[in-house]
Amino acid sequence: MLIMGIDPGVGIVGYSFVEYKQTKTKDIFTLISSGSIQTSGSLTHAKRLKEVRDDLDYLIKKFKPDCASIEKLFYFRNKTTIIPVAQARGVIVLTLEDNNIPMYEYTPNAVKCAVTGSGKASKGEVKVMLSNFIEIDKNIKLDDTIDSIAIAICHANNILFSAEAE
Repeated sequence: MLIMGIDPGVGIVGYSFVEYKQTKTKDIFTLISSGSIQTSGSLTHAKRLKEVRDDLDYLIKKFKPDCASIEKLFYFRNKTTIIPVAQARGVIVLTLEDNNIPMYEYTPNAVKCAVTGSGKASKGEVKVMLSNFIEIDKNIKLDDTIDSIAIAICHANNILFSAEAE
């Protein structure tokens, strides 16, 4: 199964494509691709949203994920960013729907808990613990990209635990 992880934003959208395979003895995670969609602050908000949509659409058509996992919005301390980020998230959700990609949503705490065992883990702890699941290129610097990988792993873990419960 190829899972697309998405960390939504306007200026930066982190994305990753994680292949997840279950075997009788272990779960195998392979990072196929990851990166970020970055929009310029000099563009109008509408043009930034269009750029997010167009780039995301291109990535979906290129990699053909089976599903996508995306971070749910949570309360922002900076009230001026919540609406633009919500609008970007809406564009992302619509793009997934237009491409018939099933979407699953996870809170930041659920993602942290799936990767580290604690919903209060720091970004640094998440990055360190991801190496227990998947090989990550040391050159990945953006938290948004790392977060997208963690979001994809969270969905794979959700599949695993759902299957065990049946």
